[in-house]
Amino acid sequence: MVNLTQPALLCFGKLPQDASFRHHFLQIVSYLQAYKEAFASEKVFGVLSEKLYDLLQLDWEQRQEEDNLLIERILLLLRNVLHVPADPDEEKIIDDDAGVHDRVLWAMHLSGMDDLLKFLACSQSEQQWSLHVLEIISLMFRDQNPEQLAATGQTRSARERGTDMAELEVLRQKELAEKKSRILQRSSRHSRFGGCYIIQGLKSIGDRDVVLHKGLHNVKNYTHDLGKEVRRVPKRQQRAHDTEGAPRRSALNVRVFLKEFCIDFLENCYNRLMYLVKDYLVREKAQQHDETYYLWAMAFFMAFNRASSSHPQLVSETVGVRTFHFIEQNLTNYYEMMLINKKEATSWSRRMHLALKAYQELLMTVHEMDHSQEEAVRNSSHIIKNNIFYLMEYRELFLTLFRKLDEKKQPRSFIKDLVETTHLFLKMLERFCKGRNNVIVQSKKIKRKKKPQAHSATCSMHPQTPEQLEEMWPKLAEHLSKCTQGSEPLPEDMAPFDAASEVPLEEQRADAMVRIQDSLLAGRAPEALSLLHSAREVWPEGDVFGSPSLAPDEEVELLKQIFFANLPRQAAPEPEELDEAAEEEEIAEEELAAVRVSEKEFSFLDYMKRFASPNVVRAYILLFKNYQQNSAHTNHCIVKMLHRIACDLKMEALLFQLSIFCLFNRLLSDPTAGAYKELVTFAKYIVGKFFALASTNKKAYMELLFWKSTAVVRGMTESYSVLQEGEGSDSRKACQWTEAEEEELRELYYKYKDVEDQDVLSSVLAHLSTDTRTRKQVAKRLVRLGLARSVQDFPRERRGVRIVLWTEDQEAELQRLFEEFRGTDDILGNVMRHITEKRSKARIIEKLLSMGLVSDRKELYKKRKRKPGSCGAKKGGFPKDFGVPDLNDINDEEEEEEEEEDLDSEEEEEPAWEDGDRALQNGPPDGRTNKKGTVASDRRFQEVVRSLQQEGLSGPLLWLQSCLNRTANDREEEGCAQPVPLVPLSEENEDAMEHKGFQKLLRNVGIRAPANEQESFWRIPAKLGPEQLRRLAVSIALQERADETTEHPAEEEVLDTQELRSPIPEKEEPTLGPKRARLISNDEDESDSRDSSEEDGPRPAGKRKCLRIEEDEED
Repeated sequence: MVNLTQPALLCFGKLPQDASFRHHFLQIVSYLQAYKEAFASEKVFGVLSEKLYDLLQLDWEQRQEEDNLLIERILLLLRNVLHVPADPDEEKIIDDDAGVHDRVLWAMHLSGMDDLLKFLACSQSEQQWSLHVLEIISLMFRDQNPEQLAATGQTRSARERGTDMAELEVLRQKELAEKKSRILQRSSRHSRFGGCYIIQGLKSIGDRDVVLHKGLHNVKNYTHDLGKEVRRVPKRQQRAHDTEGAPRRSALNVRVFLKEFCIDFLENCYNRLMYLVKDYLVREKAQQHDETYYLWAMAFFMAFNRASSSHPQLVSETVGVRTFHFIEQNLTNYYEMMLINKKEATSWSRRMHLALKAYQELLMTVHEMDHSQEEAVRNSSHIIKNNIFYLMEYRELFLTLFRKLDEKKQPRSFIKDLVETTHLFLKMLERFCKGRNNVIVQSKKIKRKKKPQAHSATCSMHPQTPEQLEEMWPKLAEHLSKCTQGSEPLPEDMAPFDAASEVPLEEQRADAMVRIQDSLLAGRAPEALSLLHSAREVWPEGDVFGSPSLAPDEEVELLKQIFFANLPRQAAPEPEELDEAAEEEEIAEEELAAVRVSEKEFSFLDYMKRFASPNVVRAYILLFKNYQQNSAHTNHCIVKMLHRIACDLKMEALLFQLSIFCLFNRLLSDPTAGAYKELVTFAKYIVGKFFALASTNKKAYMELLFWKSTAVVRGMTESYSVLQEGEGSDSRKACQWTEAEEEELRELYYKYKDVEDQDVLSSVLAHLSTDTRTRKQVAKRLVRLGLARSVQDFPRERRGVRIVLWTEDQEAELQRLFEEFRGTDDILGNVMRHITEKRSKARIIEKLLSMGLVSDRKELYKKRKRKPGSCGAKKGGFPKDFGVPDLNDINDEEEEEEEEEDLDSEEEEEPAWEDGDRALQNGPPDGRTNKKGTVASDRRFQEVVRSLQQEGLSGPLLWLQSCLNRTANDREEEGCAQPVPLVPLSEENEDAMEHKGFQKLLRNVGIRAPANEQESFWRIPAKLGPEQLRRLAVSIALQERADETTEHPAEEEVLDTQELRSPIPEKEEPTLGPKRARLISNDEDESDSRDSSEEDGPRPAGKRKCLRIEEDEED
């Protein structure tokens, strides 16, 4: 039975659009309606009630899994039966008559099923059925009005009787007016002789007056629209229809039973059941959209409690700030889903309406608590109002709903509830503010700032001259010394990288160094030191930011070098590029929003000014049009808001709109206007204000055609010059145009507007005498001059979109340009600059590949310009003793890859050593041997090393020796060998790895080149053992030492005392870290160099002698 009574919507998922499926859907619904009529029997529900009662009598120890399953099936069957919709065509019932749904409810009552439902709702041992019970109860009361249900069985109050008398009076006046109009339409003459009249002042199609062939009683109803076909509105543009049917009262006995059920439910079950359901929803244990039953129960039972007894303690579980927050979150979520899921926009709009009703009822309950006789209840209401009025989210909710209102998705009933809820909220807020001198509320400001385009733009204000830096450093060094000694705390959580950036972490080292320098230039010493420590932890490789064991003085010295260094920064884009980026990528540009929370004094009048908006007024007027169908309270809410705008804010000109005046005309000519005295009085007031303004401002009649902003309203009432001055004070105001410039603009526009295949604005901008005009300024001026209807008439042509196909001449031109610039560093850039038809970079690359001119797009990458022989310290660089390479080393990693050179021919000319140490495996380190081939290879090896030293590659040779020694130690300790990549961390070593002579040396010592495109580094092969690696390193060191001895005999003693690391060190050094390569400056050299520097002049910091020492951690 559960499967047979399954709701049709659950079977089909949604209402089918196909005709055949729609027929099946309606047929299933008709079957279900017949099932529901059959279930309207006391015997059927008696059997179900007895079975459910027997199952609930079992303790949880005795209850089996089959028993729980049977309980769930009984509840699902009850849900399915109540879910079946009524058939209005078949029933055709009136108020106080019993329909099928009423008979099913009465059968449930007679069988005692309602008592079992209340037991399930309040029992602690049956809380797993909470959501089932709440869903069944919501289906039981789906056709009921809580206020009417609460008034069942009570005598009618004087207020209700007065309301009924007013409704009867309106109907009587309407009947009398219709009777009077029929009498006036009667004529003494025959109907075929009605007469022919001319309406003076009303022109026909020609220049003559309109001729009317009807009676005089139809003159007032004449319009030019008579006889025209009604314009068909597309379905997607039609206004949303109300899904709620006409209200109907159930039979009296059913209403009395339901009223008693509600009273018992509120007293015994409501708080506990709502607590359990809320817990399920928060913990996400419920099914999708189950929160709608929670919102419905909140709105219904709180309204019933307010209308019957008004005891807040009965609904205390759902009265509080958390409930406001829960509803506000769901309301926002429903609105977002309505925008995202457009196919289900109607369903999301209904859920949004349900949440709004719950919010409205919650406000009404708090408002009723203000009038309670108990002081504790009034204090609770005061606390709740303090919270909801203090927080910005609740104050901005109604403004947001009005601003985002879409009448195509949200019906009039939603607008009605929104208007009434806003009226209640403003009434409570105004009363709350009147009794206090000042009200403090929370304010949130979102400060949006765009991502910085270049570091140079942010640091352009800092002094960059060496003299200014020298003046700044002493004070900054003193501050840094205090920070390193711990006398001043350092800021915490300083991230040297941007985790949200698309740039890889390893490529952000240059930005981190620039940030440290910016902090120093700005005088933020603690921030710079903290950034240095954080960067050292993030990038410990190569001691780029210094060693962790640096002394405080060394850290200050390192920061000094960073402070004086000429760091590479990204070049700032040109102004033209900035303008194009601002126009073309304004929407796509990423923005960072920071929310600033503060407190301010609240002004109710300033808050009301935010409702003075065309969007808000348009929503109220849309509801105003149905003033005859609206209740008296709804019409009062509408007039009260419009009165606040017109009288309190002095913005009656905001209502000077033609559609509003047409509505006023219909209201004033309505024969039942006497029943709408408040509306009539307000309409006369607004019309009188308009004619008073029109007597001084003749343009007011034209302003009737448009909805107006507050700025235009001020211009209408005061002076349009005030509006122009207000525009002039704006920082974004366009430049002024003289009459001569406007005349020149007209001539250029008429000259180029008919030219085909040419952008009009581009041609006008190219020939304007003033070069400061932008494309947007010219377009706006053309619109203001009446030469164009909108700025959208001048769309910017996107690059590479219009041109798709390539002609033969264009292909020949592309091939010619490619051959011309084939040997340059930037082939693609030169081709794009010289090609006639401008295309995008992707299109040109794709065409070059298809024509076979290149086999890989990497061949078109821009090549970096290298400076061979840059072994010494660069100007403004870092000293090598701190392990900090020049920032160009790091910044080059972010540039485009260079085209790989073909070295196959070189490999054929220069034979490599097969085992990596053919010249060293049988002879002493000095290279002396008896074998001719080995002697020749050793001599060739010495020549290669000597030539590299002469070219200034001593530093890379020292680095290669260190890598060989480190790899030998690792393989000796681990006992296994794997290929080890040679990763250059400095620009000097990176340049050496691309030097042909250095690559020849690497091949000679047996180091393998990258095998394919997936490998980027040279690798030390696994077949080279520790001893072979050490002999190779020693041979490089001996050759280097011999060359240095011949070139620098004066420094021989210094080099003897500072020997490079050998396989067996002669003297043990103290352990400074686990296998860390450090750069230690020679103090003796510094002291010796000071004497010579005084005589010979200042010596650059980059010339200090530095020795790399590889140290092992002692066990």
